[in-house]
Amino acid sequence: MGAKDRIFSSFEPYPFRVNKFLTQQGAWRSIISDKNKEKWKIEAGFSCCSKRFFLCTQIFLLFQLLISGIQPALGQDWDGIIITQADFQALEAFKQELVDPRGFLRSWNDSGFGACSGGWLGIKCAQGQVIVIQLPWRGLGGRITEKIGQFQALRKLSLHDNFIAGSIPSTLGLLPNLRGLQLFNNKFSGSIPSSLGFCPLLQTLDLSNNSLSGTISASLFNSTKLYRLNVSYNSLSGSIPTSITQSPSLIFLDLKYNNISGSIPSDIGRLSRLTTLDLSFNAINGSLPKSFSNLSSLVLLNLESNQLDNQIPTAINKLQKLSILNLRNNHFGGDIPVTIGNISALRQLDLAHNNLSGQIPASLGDLPNLSSFNVSYNILSGPVPTNLAQKFNSSAFVGNLQLCGYSSSTPCLITPAAPAPLTPRKRGRKLSTKDIILIAGGALLIILVLLCCILLCCLIRKRAAAKAAKDGEATGRAAGAAARGEKGIPPTAGEVEAAGDTGGKLVHFDGPIVFTADDLLCATAEIMGKSTYGTVYKATLEDGSQVAVKRLREKITRSQREFETEVNILGKIRHPNLLALRAYYMGPKGEKLLVFDYMPKGSLATFLHARSPDTPIDWATRMRIAKGTARGLLFLHTNANIIHGNLTSSNVLLDENTNAKIADYGLSRLMTAAANANVIATAGALGYRAPELSKLKKANTKTDVYSLGVIILELLTGKSPGEAMNGVDLPQWVASIVKEEWTNEVFDLELMRDASVIGDELLNTLKLALHCVDPSPSARPEVQQVLQQLEEIRPETATSSGDDGAAAPSASDD
Repeated sequence: MGAKDRIFSSFEPYPFRVNKFLTQQGAWRSIISDKNKEKWKIEAGFSCCSKRFFLCTQIFLLFQLLISGIQPALGQDWDGIIITQADFQALEAFKQELVDPRGFLRSWNDSGFGACSGGWLGIKCAQGQVIVIQLPWRGLGGRITEKIGQFQALRKLSLHDNFIAGSIPSTLGLLPNLRGLQLFNNKFSGSIPSSLGFCPLLQTLDLSNNSLSGTISASLFNSTKLYRLNVSYNSLSGSIPTSITQSPSLIFLDLKYNNISGSIPSDIGRLSRLTTLDLSFNAINGSLPKSFSNLSSLVLLNLESNQLDNQIPTAINKLQKLSILNLRNNHFGGDIPVTIGNISALRQLDLAHNNLSGQIPASLGDLPNLSSFNVSYNILSGPVPTNLAQKFNSSAFVGNLQLCGYSSSTPCLITPAAPAPLTPRKRGRKLSTKDIILIAGGALLIILVLLCCILLCCLIRKRAAAKAAKDGEATGRAAGAAARGEKGIPPTAGEVEAAGDTGGKLVHFDGPIVFTADDLLCATAEIMGKSTYGTVYKATLEDGSQVAVKRLREKITRSQREFETEVNILGKIRHPNLLALRAYYMGPKGEKLLVFDYMPKGSLATFLHARSPDTPIDWATRMRIAKGTARGLLFLHTNANIIHGNLTSSNVLLDENTNAKIADYGLSRLMTAAANANVIATAGALGYRAPELSKLKKANTKTDVYSLGVIILELLTGKSPGEAMNGVDLPQWVASIVKEEWTNEVFDLELMRDASVIGDELLNTLKLALHCVDPSPSARPEVQQVLQQLEEIRPETATSSGDDGAAAPSASDD
């Protein structure tokens, strides 16, 4: 765009309609009148003087607008962000081709005002260029204009769940920055443009549930960053391109409900990051390639209703993360591999309607997580393993004529044993009583010796394993420290993705949800709470999944180098009772986001104090929460060498099984000293701060134990430490009640209903909690002693679940 073009385009969003003068080779092309829209050709150029006058006029109008305070169109304040001429024209063409029966696009005015300042629905910009068009669930019809290719900065086009028809424009392949294309649940027809393969940054492509036909172009997999492809529920034909194996970044591949034929590419095992592979309801034939066993990250494999044959590979047990295996309605033959019983993560196994023969391996009955199982309508024979017969009903086994033992109507016949051959009797000396006693004693002695040997071997193995684990942990810590110390380079974490206008950075650790930086930045956010450290949001991604994001305050965080070093350490901490840090994002302007799994059950504070009166919490649940919190705190102190410093019931999250997850640990390492001092001061106002912190200003293990004691008192009394109780805090109030020998008045009324059963447990737990909040730090127990006593008070209480600490971050007022 030339200098004059930039000057004139800058006037277009203003309330005054300034005529556009476009020059080419010294001649003016046209002037558009606002009133009658007539075009007039001017063949002669203006004189030099006229041009200067015109320019002065434009500058005067601009100056008049700035000083007059006149309200722009639609009554909005102009914020100085101006959309480029090319993008404005493309948006006009985009709107013109759509049908908008509900009027969602009425904010797209003719002047272009507000397009890049939040005034236009579904539009986001950067430096005057459109980077996101996001209009899902708007009831839009019509088609997408071919001028979509003019949005040279466009990163994401999301129009899913509408009624848009026509073909997908091939000009989308002209967008060098396109990363996400989500057009699912529409009425698109025609083929998938092969030009999409020329989008080098394409990461997500979801065209599912349309009326697309033709083949899947081999060029579609040119992008080395493509990680999610979903073209299910269409009418695509042809075979799976072998070029798919050249996209090692693929994590999600869904081609179900199409007319795809041919065989599975033999090198598919090169997609080592693939977690979901769904090729069901197609016409794919041949056998499973040997390389299938290399898909070590696979969690879901669905090949239902195809024409696959041959045997199921025995090496399938290498897919140790596999949770769902569906091979239903194919032509698989031979035996069911015994090795399937080694996939401990398997939850669903469906082998029905095949040609499998032989017996059902007993190893399948030992799968600990198997909740869905079906081998019906095969050629299986023999008895069904007892564990499977007891766990699943007869519908899982019907259609196998020679299979027995899975119901009362299919008993297994017991074949009588053949009589032993008669042998001539030999005369011998009859054993005396003394002989019998000696033989029995010898046999007993041998058995005892064998038992001792077995116990001794187990003990040796146990000690060796414990030593190896301890040595390995020490070695890992030493290696990590060495890596961090060498040249001051922070340790690497997971996948790093560049993003943002001038390049932010997203670092993944692990977790069940995969997202890009653009997914995160374009997510719908809802504030959950604010704290001294920052603000916590519930972010809903485009695919509907939710994460919790803590945005740290830029002015109180450490320098970038120090921050990265510490956050990479925190991202590797995993324990069932600690909140797991899943990812972090560092923006180009200094913004820092921490990403966690979102869990709607919330914090212990909400669970205890914001519930309805008809939602009681029993003692077993409260005790499980207390133990889980103690376990998490013990791990922080002994394994992670971290002092929490701000442990409150708002920083204890609860998963779906009401297991405790400690949040906000280690955040002090990311903050300046002044910020941490403010956190300690604020914690005192909430009633969790140990009294010595007013002088020490530095937290330690004993101050954390004090906070843990307050949380246990909170569970016992049902009262919030922040409540005013006759002008004293919760520990002092409890101590005064106990001193007056009115101990029963301390406990939550819900717990007193079962006092005849749990009375001793309540009193012992109260005594322990008061021990934890002793004013003298030296008199308080260590966390390990607290946990040990809690387990002695109620040993039958179930332990925490075995996950890795996924939960939502705290929304507390630190």
